[in-house]
Amino acid sequence: MEDFTASNPDYDKHVPAAVLSMPAARLLGFRFNYLKPGHCEIEQPTRKELTQHNGFFQGGIIGALADFAGGSAAGTLLPPGWINMTTDFTVKLIAPADGEKLLARGRVINASNNTTVAAADLFAVKDGKETLCATALVTMRNLPYKG
Repeated sequence: MEDFTASNPDYDKHVPAAVLSMPAARLLGFRFNYLKPGHCEIEQPTRKELTQHNGFFQGGIIGALADFAGGSAAGTLLPPGWINMTTDFTVKLIAPADGEKLLARGRVINASNNTTVAAADLFAVKDGKETLCATALVTMRNLPYKG
């Protein structure tokens, strides 16, 4: 795991607050398991509304969690008063997301002042066993917040 330094000493409060202020994040109902500079893990419990007809997580939900995990990992490196917005993400579905929960682990690959590239790996957890079900690349645009 690469070591990064957070320029915002309150990143661990700012990132969840910013992310969970978004209606889509609140609708999904996920939680942050951990945040470290350049890294995060989001846990999404299985709910019927998030699955397809066979009970697996639906692909769009997997994509949303990949986006939130990559963006959150990137957000840990932003200076105070800055936010990030997704400019691009690509998700590759590898295996059915069959489990009691989904874990989305985001990590920064490259960070600059304007753009951050992150990756996210998603694991379906069933009976305590993790199965890699998707991987993603997420590009974020970093901007001063003008709220």
